[in-house]
Amino acid sequence: MPHPARPTMSRSTMVKIGLSLPTAGPDASSDAITTVAEAADRIGLDSLWSFERLLSPVGEVDMFGRKGPMPEIYHTVYSPLETLAYVAGRTSRVRLGTSVIVALLHNPVALARSMATLDQLSGGRLIAGLGQGWMPQEFDAAGVDMARQGAGFGEFIEAMRAVWGPDPVSFDGKFYSITPSKVNPKPAQPGGPPIIVGASTPASIRRTARTKLGLNPLWFGWESLESSIGAFHTAARDAGIDPAELPVVVRVNQPLSAAPAEGDATPVGSPDQVAEILPRLKKLGVTEIFWPLGSDIDQGLGLMERLVDQTR
Repeated sequence: MPHPARPTMSRSTMVKIGLSLPTAGPDASSDAITTVAEAADRIGLDSLWSFERLLSPVGEVDMFGRKGPMPEIYHTVYSPLETLAYVAGRTSRVRLGTSVIVALLHNPVALARSMATLDQLSGGRLIAGLGQGWMPQEFDAAGVDMARQGAGFGEFIEAMRAVWGPDPVSFDGKFYSITPSKVNPKPAQPGGPPIIVGASTPASIRRTARTKLGLNPLWFGWESLESSIGAFHTAARDAGIDPAELPVVVRVNQPLSAAPAEGDATPVGSPDQVAEILPRLKKLGVTEIFWPLGSDIDQGLGLMERLVDQTR
């Protein structure tokens, strides 16, 4: 089906609203992905999201200081770019994002070409969400030293941006090297898809801002979000960059609820409560926010449609 060169955004003065595709866990399937993707395009959602998990080790895993078995949802995870390529063919307007692909498990030339191909096939709808990763077992499987995090991650993004630039492409870094070459296709979006980074530490947040990348924080509460975005904007201004130019895409790991949540309104309440706090998010600098669907697809889509209706 034909795609517009760039999708028309709804709610241009509001925080954009997105939804995670059902790509993980026992309920993940091609039928579920198709249903959600086509519904999202129809009801006016702004974006659909996938994520990467290379493997789910058997036995205990150290997850951010807590040891235990991997959650069942990680036992099955569809590959993100292949999934989004499929979704691109089932939709015409909704933007397609990764939150996140673990960059260092890949080669920057190969990943940049795959993303450029998807951007072309979707008519310029890709959002490239990247992260550094946290699981040693995945790095072992990919044959990459975890010590490459930090400087290696920054160089990875530089190499990707070079691939998306004009031919001949060349790059000479400590970890990656590209001999002068023609590397195509180029992305549909000039300069490449917007890049957002799942940065959480103070150093990674500052580095993300200084390199003119977007921020992809997790929702852990108002205090955490305000602190992260404040540090991000301060670092941007210190580098001579207008923070308004940098996207902030918030990932919420709880679905909307049918009943209002107790206490102050937050992104983990009902559609009415979420609609209430969107101006607060906008004032903080949030440009987009997205949720998982929950186990009941029909109910989840109904709640998202209610939220969209309240923001029109």
